[in-house]
Amino acid sequence: MLLKGHNLTTRQPFHQLLQKKPSLPSAIWHRAVRGMFIQTQDTPNPNSLKFIPGREVLGSRTMEFSTPAAAYCSPLARQLFRIEGVKSVFFGPDFITITKESEDLDWNLLKPDIYATIMDFFASGLPVVTDEAPRTDTAASEEDDEVVLMIKELLDTRIRPTVQEDGGDVIYKGFEDGIVQLKLQGSCTSCPSSIITLKSGIQNMLQFYIPEVEGVEQVVDDDDDVEKEANST
Repeated sequence: MLLKGHNLTTRQPFHQLLQKKPSLPSAIWHRAVRGMFIQTQDTPNPNSLKFIPGREVLGSRTMEFSTPAAAYCSPLARQLFRIEGVKSVFFGPDFITITKESEDLDWNLLKPDIYATIMDFFASGLPVVTDEAPRTDTAASEEDDEVVLMIKELLDTRIRPTVQEDGGDVIYKGFEDGIVQLKLQGSCTSCPSSIITLKSGIQNMLQFYIPEVEGVEQVVDDDDDVEKEANST
């Protein structure tokens, strides 16, 4: 996968070291609910699957729910967490990424309930998230200096769209002493190749365009069940 517009002389693919297998043909599920179709797409994380309902989910936003308690602001996420085997839920602009609890769970057993929940919810006309939902974007603020503005712009225009194609996202969390702090979401959260994504993809691009960037560091929230890993050089 190439980052669009990234004109490095070596022309290295964004996920070159991931050795990502070609996606299997997307499965399509149809139910007579206003002619709605849902496609599924594999991600680099075998425990995460991308569901594409064919309509807007969050528009220009993304949001991750790592626990049922975190889904207080989303009626759809709460419904999805009621399905046995669902570990986390991620909403993208036009897709939903579901992460299952373990590799032992068969997607073929989970998919019917996930399909039905998504289709029934969109047929209800309820909002995907409520007004009290927190903002988790990389929007520029008046407090940002020139370097931070450049980092956020590069994330929004070059990096996040590519990561979202794999059912995940990367959120800006801070910049200190040359280190960009980022949080991986969706399929990237527990993906075995997430460190490679940070090092061979995101870090290389940021350093290429922004000399002030010395490295990247993955940060996690307190409620995540993985330890923080530092990937700076």
